[in-house]
Amino acid sequence: MEKLQKMISEKSIVIFSKNSCCMSHIIKTLFLDFGVNPTIYELDEITRGKEIEQALAQLGCSPTVPVVFIGGQLVGGANQVMSLHLNRSFVPMLKRVGALWL
Repeated sequence: MEKLQKMISEKSIVIFSKNSCCMSHIIKTLFLDFGVNPTIYELDEITRGKEIEQALAQLGCSPTVPVVFIGGQLVGGANQVMSLHLNRSFVPMLKRVGALWL
């Protein structure tokens, strides 16, 4: 859990993903299409990815990918991110953490 907290706090936008997950691809594409450069951890590629996935589950993340943190705060998975985008809260959130300058 300590390693997870360190990973989350080091960057303004953090996405935990798996290459094999289509929803992870959609969420990464959304951020990249806005010109945001998130830190992306591919849990199926990195060392200790399973441990990190277990720590995400302990935080209540279900499913465990994709999971997005903005400004060190858990936003949630694909449903939560898309809801923020559709209700126009996504861009202001990105601006608040300095990830977007529109």
